[in-house]
Amino acid sequence: MILKWFDANEAREFGISLASFYIKRIPPGESGKNKSLAKRQEVIRKMFEQLARFKADHRLNIYKRAQLGNAFKWALKEAGYDTSFVDEFTKELMILS
Repeated sequence: MILKWFDANEAREFGISLASFYIKRIPPGESGKNKSLAKRQEVIRKMFEQLARFKADHRLNIYKRAQLGNAFKWALKEAGYDTSFVDEFTKELMILS
């Protein structure tokens, strides 16, 4: 039972998949240039819908939430997004998770 509490593989994989979803639709170089605000809002809305579905199917304890957020944050940072943007985006994601 206790080992299951620490098994955060699915949460980490989901965090990476959320970051990949964003990266594919709004690449780092285009994040403030060619993409309209409406497009970014739509992508973020879809991400939060995915998060809601994931939460409905998986029980996220504090450790799993932290692993999800950390995987999301580092995937965006490694992709080249601005650190302050990544930190704020991750914070919003964690509030909703």
